[in-house]
Amino acid sequence: MVIASGGDHQQRAQPPARAPARPPAPAARTLAVGITEANANLIISRQARPDVGALSPWRDRLAALRPRYFRLAVDWAQLQPDPNGPIQWDKTADGCMRGQPPCVPYGGLRDVLRAVRSEQQAIGGFEVLVAPYGVPDWAARPAGGCERSNIGTRSRPITDAGLDGYRAMIRSLLALARQEGVELRWWTPWNEPNGPFFVSPQRQGCSTNSTALAPGVYTRLARALHAELEAAPGRQGLVVGELADVSDRRRYAASIPEFFDALPDDVLCAADVFSQHAYAQRGQEADDPGAVGQLERTVAGRRCVAGKPIWVTETGVGGAHVGDRRAGGPRTQRADCRALAVTLARWLRDPRVTAAFQYTFRDDPVFPVGLADVSLTRTWPAYHLWLAWGGRRPPDGSEPALPAACEPREG
Repeated sequence: MVIASGGDHQQRAQPPARAPARPPAPAARTLAVGITEANANLIISRQARPDVGALSPWRDRLAALRPRYFRLAVDWAQLQPDPNGPIQWDKTADGCMRGQPPCVPYGGLRDVLRAVRSEQQAIGGFEVLVAPYGVPDWAARPAGGCERSNIGTRSRPITDAGLDGYRAMIRSLLALARQEGVELRWWTPWNEPNGPFFVSPQRQGCSTNSTALAPGVYTRLARALHAELEAAPGRQGLVVGELADVSDRRRYAASIPEFFDALPDDVLCAADVFSQHAYAQRGQEADDPGAVGQLERTVAGRRCVAGKPIWVTETGVGGAHVGDRRAGGPRTQRADCRALAVTLARWLRDPRVTAAFQYTFRDDPVFPVGLADVSLTRTWPAYHLWLAWGGRRPPDGSEPALPAACEPREG
């Protein structure tokens, strides 16, 4: 390099200047797509089963999303009504949605695992997260504490014998997966343990000042699951949380902060991932951290949690209040899609959030937040949004453009 020095016009050779240090490259923003869907015929690959009747075009639409993760919901109460009988992994399902057609039967949870394996072979992805729920009658404690009138045994804490049965169920499911050639990579102890339909009672007394009981119930399940996963061959990771989006203390539900505050360090330290359920809502501000922000603030500073990723393992959009009956026309549906787009973009900007799971593909009439109507006659605009975020887009890609199906227009 040749330079001029001061007022002296004589040029002097100087050693090359050291280049300024580059700032470290920012970490890649990652938001992988996951999905929950119970019907094996909506999951199985075209190569494995070319024709699944009326569900064939809808199976293809789900496959086009190319989800990295698949959330396997396991209803233990339905699968093992008899403590002395085998777990009914092959129990035939009618393939309807709560009795509504189209209905294409399939061979229970074993068939779901076979369907998952077929997609893993055909297109990749479909990495499994197991989410158990539902306490069998024989494993449940008696009624007690502050409960809703419509709560049954499947929601109650399990007995000591029930905990043994829970551990046996985990071992049995791991063995089934090995038989079917499917790796069950991720496990969460229980679905929505801070909500009354999955753990009840949440409190002994019907006052929000009453201490939450659910964290103690969950701790027993988490320790039991972790012990089984540690003893099992292969790779298994523990996903802690799976909480319902409850921001404040309620009579029948524990808030996100009080639930995580009550979990002991050994449960938090065992986690490979934290998970949270969070749904998009029309009118929510783009910078509103919501339930995920509550989780992050609550565990900040706790031992062993730094840097562990967060998955939003249930999300979606639909209705003026999420889970309400769908109302309004195309304009409303497009507004729902844009609300979900804002939410996904917010999670993409959050370096700790690395995956978001749509719940579900086909609408559940009890909680209609899916991507297609229950009768499978149409997709909602949100389907096209997930197609843009999933499909062939790399998980560490930039935010995709808003699909035309979601843009505001008349009518």
